[in-house]
Amino acid sequence: MNLAITKRQKEMLSILYNYIKDIGYPPTFGEMKERLGVSSNQSVIDLLNKLESKKIIERETSMARSIAILPLGYEVLGKPPLVPFLGISHAGSPVETLAIEGEWQTMSKEVKKLQNEVFILEISGDSMINAGIEDGDRVLVQSTKEFASGDIVLAQINDESTIKRFISEDKPPYLYLKPENPNHKIIHFTEEVILKGKVISILKGGQWQAIH
Repeated sequence: MNLAITKRQKEMLSILYNYIKDIGYPPTFGEMKERLGVSSNQSVIDLLNKLESKKIIERETSMARSIAILPLGYEVLGKPPLVPFLGISHAGSPVETLAIEGEWQTMSKEVKKLQNEVFILEISGDSMINAGIEDGDRVLVQSTKEFASGDIVLAQINDESTIKRFISEDKPPYLYLKPENPNHKIIHFTEEVILKGKVISILKGGQWQAIH
């Protein structure tokens, strides 16, 4: 990598990475000062400004703990990206997606190549068992606006979410969400149904596997 980054800047970046990975969100100024072994807020500010100017991190100065490591930052560290674990989505009837703070998971280099946002959801329910998605499994979802018939999708229905297979046919019911368990009913498309993302991988035995 030809990007000029000092040892101290890389140390700051490593502190951010490890803190987010272990705790789930960025450190405070006090925590950054402690880990850097400095007493001045300005020392921290200078390092963050340098990393931000090099497109290594991104931050929102009006919000506390709002620091995100950009793809270039992961490349500098030689570390896998950190993907947020957003909560639980039901494989059954739609239920509210639960926001869960403080949990992130490292992903493979392939995920870093994705241009759209990716996030992890935990599955609750058994409506997708014939697709190999079982209660308690974690799936990787890619935010997208393009879907093909047969894709397994995250759908939002009146502020609630569910994981199902998207089906588009040239005969009634035309568009619907299909469970992969005969004990569950299909969900017909209405104006309340919004597709939010596509399930692209599932965590099985500690390994991310393709979805079929």
